[in-house]
Amino acid sequence: MRILLTGTDGQVGGALQPLLARFGTIIAPNINEFDLSKPDRLVGALDTLQPDLIVNPAAYTAVDRAEDERELAFRINAGGPEVIAQWSAKRRVPLVHFSTDYVFDGSGKAPWREDSPTGPLSVYGASKLAGDTAICAAGGPHLIARTSWVYASQGANFLRTIARLATERKELRVVADQIGAPTTARTIANAIADIVLPNLSNLNELFARKGGVVNLVCAGETSWHGFASAIVAGLRSRGLRLEAENVIPIATADFPTRAIRPGNSRLDMSRLKRQFGVTTPNWQEALSLELDDFVALQEKAARAEPSRQFQQRAHF
Repeated sequence: MRILLTGTDGQVGGALQPLLARFGTIIAPNINEFDLSKPDRLVGALDTLQPDLIVNPAAYTAVDRAEDERELAFRINAGGPEVIAQWSAKRRVPLVHFSTDYVFDGSGKAPWREDSPTGPLSVYGASKLAGDTAICAAGGPHLIARTSWVYASQGANFLRTIARLATERKELRVVADQIGAPTTARTIANAIADIVLPNLSNLNELFARKGGVVNLVCAGETSWHGFASAIVAGLRSRGLRLEAENVIPIATADFPTRAIRPGNSRLDMSRLKRQFGVTTPNWQEALSLELDDFVALQEKAARAEPSRQFQQRAHF
């Protein structure tokens, strides 16, 4: 099986690659070969690549910058996926795509269901919703996994930002009135693998019966402040020296951003379990694994540093 996997340099794509590689040949084109910002070129690329399964975690995710780059965000998050979905529909090639809690308006306290009314507050959210709508309209075999607060031990994300700031500052001020589920790329990749890999021979049938949109996040909920506090505590318990003494809760209004963030990012997970028999770990459990990896990476880098310094001295 030829599996087209986009965004392999990103968090979710990177976590998916080793799992999917066990069951097929991974096609991981670079941006020159497969550029979502140039939808008019994607049909030719797909005709050349001839995938049997398409998994598309690639996206425009610069939430604040999207407010000033609306056209680019819509080309990548809506125009590109629309072309992919139309190509896959014509050839009955199953498509797995990824979406976001930003398609909702963030009101209330109840978890959002897959069929809850949408109402994005930002260009990013609107562009992702447009992509979801286009994929559904194409009518091909598809699964859209809607997730939130994605992070990993590597890459640019909240965990690594808090880890860095905690080594630099005695006080961290973090928003406490936005609620959601921090979700590791590892959790997302494992869940998708659990859905897709046992059904590779009948994905079209599976997606026709159970596909569409499914929420996929870690279990439980917290605020960004709660998440940051857990990161700091977890790093300190693993022996890292931190400057941070206090993690102070603040309101969203005290930390204005270019794009409006949803206050309520809770996602109802019942359909994932009911339709696919998949459950996800609690966010604290998933964080613990990610912190273990993060600390191991830090220790590895520290061990390599004296060697690099010696090489530099020897060179000069």
